[in-house]
Amino acid sequence: MQNTAEYSCAYCGEPNTTFIDFSAGGHQSYVEDCQVCCRPNILYIQIDEETLEVEIHSEFEG
Repeated sequence: MQNTAEYSCAYCGEPNTTFIDFSAGGHQSYVEDCQVCCRPNILYIQIDEETLEVEIHSEFEG
């Protein structure tokens, strides 16, 4: 089981890697700063409970 996933920054479009906590449930959201431009992204994470496939969408904070 992979505990990281990649998303694109909503501001600069650069790829970022984030850690996924599978014990936090199938639908999660939290704010994480971009590793490139340091601006805050709201991450919406969905985890398929059967396949453990992770899908992440990011959007601007504020």
